[in-house]
Amino acid sequence: MEEQSTLDAPGIASEPQGPRLEVGAPGHKETAARARRKRAMFYARQRSILVSEVRDLAGFDALAPEWNGLVASTDDQVFYRHEFLRCWLRHFAPEGRLRILTGRDVDGRLVAALALRATRGRQYGMPVRQLLSLTNKHSCRFDLLAEDPRRAGKAFLTHLLKDPSWDVLRLADVPDGGSAWTLLAVAQKLGLPCGTWESARSPYLALPETVEAWQEERGRNAKPLRRRRRRLEERGKVTLERVTGGERLAERLEEGFALERSGWKAQRGTAIAQSERRLAFYSDLARVAAKAGWLGLYSLRLDRQAIAFQYGLEYGGRYLALKPGYDEAFAEVSPGQLLTEGLIQDCIGRGLTELDLLGDDAPFKREWTDAVRPHHWLFIYRDTLRGRAMYRAKFRWAPVARRMVGKWVRRR
Repeated sequence: MEEQSTLDAPGIASEPQGPRLEVGAPGHKETAARARRKRAMFYARQRSILVSEVRDLAGFDALAPEWNGLVASTDDQVFYRHEFLRCWLRHFAPEGRLRILTGRDVDGRLVAALALRATRGRQYGMPVRQLLSLTNKHSCRFDLLAEDPRRAGKAFLTHLLKDPSWDVLRLADVPDGGSAWTLLAVAQKLGLPCGTWESARSPYLALPETVEAWQEERGRNAKPLRRRRRRLEERGKVTLERVTGGERLAERLEEGFALERSGWKAQRGTAIAQSERRLAFYSDLARVAAKAGWLGLYSLRLDRQAIAFQYGLEYGGRYLALKPGYDEAFAEVSPGQLLTEGLIQDCIGRGLTELDLLGDDAPFKREWTDAVRPHHWLFIYRDTLRGRAMYRAKFRWAPVARRMVGKWVRRR
C-alpha cells in the first residue's frame, strides 16, 4: 500500500515521535552496515525499560496518577490501584522499607511497576533478607504491572540481581496467568533457584445478563434456599439493603463488624474487630472506596435487625466479596446464603458480570459456582550458598518432612 503524506508540506510523510536518527543517503560516508547498526540501536532504545526505585511514601504518592493509568491500561483491578496499596501500607506496613520498582520508556512514560518492601525474617530457623510484595491476607491479589510483561520481568530481575542485599524475592497471591510469572520464567532461564506454592483457589461466578437466566441455571439447587427464606419470612419482614456511602456508612460498618465478630471468626481470632490494624484498614478502605464509588456493603435484615453482612467492593464490572458475617442464632435458615442470593440478583440487575468470592475455597462458596481462580506464591532465590540452602529447605526438605509426619500420623 502506498504511504500517504499527512503533513502540510507536499510530499512529506509523517514520522513517529521521538529521537531522530540520521542513517545517511547515497554518497554519505557512513557504510550501509553502520547505518543498520544505528537503526537497530534506535529501535532498541525505543523498546528499552529504564529501571529506578522509589523508597519512601512521598515518592510513591507522587506516582498515583501514572500508577493508576498503568493499572487501567494493563490489568484493571482495584487491588492493584494506588489507593488500595496506599491504604494497605498505611495500616499494615507504615514503617516499611519500600522498594517500589518503576520502569519507564525512553520518553519517560511509566510502562512497568512492581511494589515491594524489604524485611528481615527467618526461614526454618535461618535468618533471611526478603523482598516481599505488598501483601497479606487482606490484600487478596497481587501482580506485576507491565505493558510488556516479558521485557519488564527481565529488566526488573536484572536490576535486582545487581543488589546483593536480599536473599529471596517472594510475591504472594499472584493469579494464574498474571504478569509476575514472567519474573519466574526469567529466573528459571538464568538458572536461579525458584519455585511456587499454591496459596488460594478463589471461587468466582460469571453472571448472566438476566436474573431469569441465572434462576434457570440454578434449577433444583435453589429449592432448599427458598424453603429457608419462607421460614425466615414467617418471623418478620425480610429485606436486602445496599449501602455505598453517606450518613449511614459508619453505623452500618459498626453493625457489620459486630456481626462478623459474633461467630466462629471470633473463636479463631480472625474477625476484623479483634485487631486494631484490621479494623482501621477496613474502616479506612470503606471511606476511600465510598469516595471513589467502589463501595458495596450489603445486609440482610429481619425487620430492622441485621442478620447477615457482606463487605465488598464493586469495580470493573465485578463485585468483590471481601468479608462476610452472619448472626449464628439464625444459622438454621442460612442467612449468609440468603444474602448472597439477593446480592447476586441485585448485581445482575445493575449489569455486573462477575461475583468474585476471593480468598480460600470453601463449601459455602462452592454452592454458587464450580469455577475457581488459582493463586500462587512465587519464590526466587539468589544463586548463592545461602540462597540455595534456603531453596532446598523450602522446596525439598520441608515437603519431605511433612510427608513423613503425615505417614506417621496415619499409622498411629
